[in-house]
Amino acid sequence: MDPASYLDHLRSELSAFEACLAGDLSAPVRPCGDWTLYDLADHLGHGNVWAATAVTEQHGDYARPAAPRERDALREWFAGTADTLLAALATDPSAPAWTIAPPPTVGFWQRRRCHEALIHRWDAEHALGIGRPLDPALAADGIAEVIDTMTPRQIRLGRTAEPTRAVRFTAADAASSWVLGPGEPVATARATAPDLLLLLWHRLPADDPAITWDGDRDAAGATLSQPVVP
Repeated sequence: MDPASYLDHLRSELSAFEACLAGDLSAPVRPCGDWTLYDLADHLGHGNVWAATAVTEQHGDYARPAAPRERDALREWFAGTADTLLAALATDPSAPAWTIAPPPTVGFWQRRRCHEALIHRWDAEHALGIGRPLDPALAADGIAEVIDTMTPRQIRLGRTAEPTRAVRFTAADAASSWVLGPGEPVATARATAPDLLLLLWHRLPADDPAITWDGDRDAAGATLSQPVVP
């Protein structure tokens, strides 16, 4: 995807997330442990400023006071973090930046924050009982990011082991296929790109009827059950 597309998607996803802050801030966000919608806003907003700092100041240190608790103040604060991030990222994607994985460029953060906002917008809306779809092209790029960036980082940090079984993911709506793990895949998961992305981010169970399996699903489950994403 081109950098302009990332920024357009990021702007849209952050705006959609902010709209959720008009809802119940105490709503549980089940994929994120014991977090509420307020906690998710705190996480995403501070992540916005952290990534902006990584670009503008070239380091990963950021002091994070808690987000405001009062609804209007929280929405204003979150919108400010979104503006700060978008302003920092509106530059040459090849410009240098401090990053958590290669490449050390602004383009890394354009992609990473886009997918962070996408997943957490989905989390926020589902916490409120809203079911809006994910963009298929963006979801397809998100699958690639899990495989080429997030899982290698999880392994590098010792958060998960190297996969021992490979799984293929085939997206009918993106005419694309990806493999996670070494060697010949033991199984293939077929679904839309959004559903495959949600599967990889542990938002959709492997036995969800939206996922069609070929091969040894139990063996594939050993790979998918690992924390391949943060």
